[in-house]
Amino acid sequence: MFQQAINLYKEQNNIKHLNITTALIDMDGVLYDSMKYHTIAWKMLTDDLNIEATRDEFYLYEGMTGAGIIRMLFKRAFDEEVSDEKAAELYAIKAKYFGEIGKVEVMPDAQRMTSILRDNDIERVLVTGSGQASILNCLDRDYAGIFDLDKRVTAHDVKHGKPHPEPYLQGMAKVKRTPEECIVIENAPLGIQAGKAAGCFVIGITTGPIPKEDMIKAGADLVFGSMKEFADALPSVIDAFRS
Repeated sequence: MFQQAINLYKEQNNIKHLNITTALIDMDGVLYDSMKYHTIAWKMLTDDLNIEATRDEFYLYEGMTGAGIIRMLFKRAFDEEVSDEKAAELYAIKAKYFGEIGKVEVMPDAQRMTSILRDNDIERVLVTGSGQASILNCLDRDYAGIFDLDKRVTAHDVKHGKPHPEPYLQGMAKVKRTPEECIVIENAPLGIQAGKAAGCFVIGITTGPIPKEDMIKAGADLVFGSMKEFADALPSVIDAFRS
């Protein structure tokens, strides 16, 4: 199955040989089981602002920058443009709500996944739409030696969040890699679209309520039903790329 997906990607992109050296890895919903708390914080903010929204819809916006989500919400609810200053102010309130929940939980089996990448000499680059310091500051503790400081792309580094390819293009630029040298590891449709737009082989992992079918529709080349399933299969996936 893995080799078939790889061969299809090569055919679709007119690539004769893949030399995977680098994994571009999302954070929320991949490294941390945090999306359930982000959705609560976003719902608290929209309730404050009298914007009609549901918790579940924010799973679909994962990968967008906080400012991008705020601008989208205001355009939809009030047909109103939001300044950078107001977007930053409102995102700070959302971040405060998230921090008050007080839970930063490592995604089960994600540490095993990143260790397998490291042990197989696959370079790791963080590519997240988040600017949430309460999670970003935990990376060195929870993923010691996995993500070098100069190999991280966050919301503070980009003008365009996912599904725009800029975050993943920046991730590749940081390590001077091309799409045929990289895999993207994602858990949300917008991130998958961003990885595909950047030209990479994209692996989707179901870690929340978004079904596998939606990840396939977004363009994922491979989809796994859980992080455990992906970590179990990862050595075979790496072997398939190197065969």
